[in-house]
Amino acid sequence: MDSVLVLNGPNLNLLGTREPDIYGSETLDDIRAKTEERAAGRGLSVDFRQSNAEHELIGWIQEAKGQAAGIILNAGAFTHTSLAIADALAAVALPVVEVHLSNIYRREHFRHHSHISRQAEGVICGFGSESYVLAVDAMAHVLGRNGKTRKASAAKATRAARPTKKKRS
Repeated sequence: MDSVLVLNGPNLNLLGTREPDIYGSETLDDIRAKTEERAAGRGLSVDFRQSNAEHELIGWIQEAKGQAAGIILNAGAFTHTSLAIADALAAVALPVVEVHLSNIYRREHFRHHSHISRQAEGVICGFGSESYVLAVDAMAHVLGRNGKTRKASAAKATRAARPTKKKRS
């Protein structure tokens, strides 16, 4: 079973009470439960974490290399400010799905830019907690596509490595 690291940035621990008109009334634990349920249905396991500290998120991203098949990331405000998180994502070279509860393009102008998006397979935003469920579906799709590609590449490499039979004269 492939493991997916789901990382949540600053202030997401306050969900349920923080600006419910923007972020909804569900808590991060509610979102974790929905995410884990969908992941299990897709044959994935989830390691769900939250931190208000940029360095901790970077450390977890670095640890994911060799341990996780991909990363779902809601970097919160770090989305718009952190080159360090973007660099960490580039360094580990894992599939990334960027996720946001609100539609960042309907909000303040500074939220329209993401340093994370260049490293992401795609971005899902604006669907509240359902954004995480959709991100799991997207990650399952990416991993399935990459798995087929890896299998095809391995088969091609195996065929190429086989010695050719010499014809007898």
